[in-house]
Amino acid sequence: MNIKAALALTLGWALSGGHALAQVLIGQTVGVTGTVAATVKESMLGANLYLDSVNAKGGIFGDKIQVITLDDKFDTKLTLANAKILIEERKVLALFMTRGTPHTQGILPLLKENGVPLVGPSTGAMVFHQPVQPYVFNVRATYQREAEKAITHLATIGITRIALVHVDDTFGSDALAGAQKGMTANQLKPVVLSKFDRSKPDFSTIAPAVVKADAQAVMVIGSGTAVVQGIKQIKAAGSGAQFITLSNNASEGFIKLLGEQGRGVIVTQVFPQSFGYTLVKDATQLAKSKGIEVLSPAMLEGYASAKVLVEALRRSGAKPTREKLLASLDNFKYDIGGLEVSYDKGNHSGLDFADLSIITADGKFRR
Repeated sequence: MNIKAALALTLGWALSGGHALAQVLIGQTVGVTGTVAATVKESMLGANLYLDSVNAKGGIFGDKIQVITLDDKFDTKLTLANAKILIEERKVLALFMTRGTPHTQGILPLLKENGVPLVGPSTGAMVFHQPVQPYVFNVRATYQREAEKAITHLATIGITRIALVHVDDTFGSDALAGAQKGMTANQLKPVVLSKFDRSKPDFSTIAPAVVKADAQAVMVIGSGTAVVQGIKQIKAAGSGAQFITLSNNASEGFIKLLGEQGRGVIVTQVFPQSFGYTLVKDATQLAKSKGIEVLSPAMLEGYASAKVLVEALRRSGAKPTREKLLASLDNFKYDIGGLEVSYDKGNHSGLDFADLSIITADGKFRR
């Protein structure tokens, strides 16, 4: 089975409501279509690789896990509307793997009002880590850690003329703070600091400014097609800079969108890529058993988040409730395969792993 066929099966299963006998209902609102669709499809595929394997073995105490996925098209208003449907009408036990910082921020009051946990949001914004959000259980590291690590890496190899270009929303501001920490720690200042609109990104003035500043590197903080557009336009304007973006774009789909312009782009990672980690080895083997030859970082994030969700459900006992699931998550420590995810009432951060990868000439991520 090729990846397109596998994705089609996964999306068909998720959007149609899943297995008729499923008892454990989990909700997901995410941009199945829209600017982040390529990465979303891969993270969903990774999650369903694990969830399907659990269901094939009988599920949780005999009940299968059903993920109800609603498409929010990466629109914050639709995210909130979908979350209300899932929580109030479909009575889901938890929400899972939302994507987008402002999107996830918008549903925080709804989570609190209904006592619903959110497991594994695909955002690394600090607002979901500090102060602790009682209903949000992160799996991946923060954007600020990723961005700071990337800037420090550039500084250590002698790159000092760095441009920072970010989306004008809470995600962009959050990740920018991490990049600025890295700049300050290395006694640097950005040669260009510009922002672009999330809905209608325009790089017509940013691109020539980057070229004029003779930037050696450009960090583009944004999502999916907007980042692709930015990289292509800045290169077309004549920049030969090193480009860097964050792990929210760590998918094969993102590489394909970049095409020939992808070679040499640095993409930060929040999960390891080495077979020395059981997590990576097991996920890769399961993917290959389904005919998927390449396990992308986005797939691995989905797989890891699903492992955390399933283990928390197991610890909640037969016929889990929202209250039981919250209790199990608030006292949680679990090795997902060489990395330990832990939560308590004072810390819902999960993991702190961050690394760098580069896109090779053959369109692969390499450390």
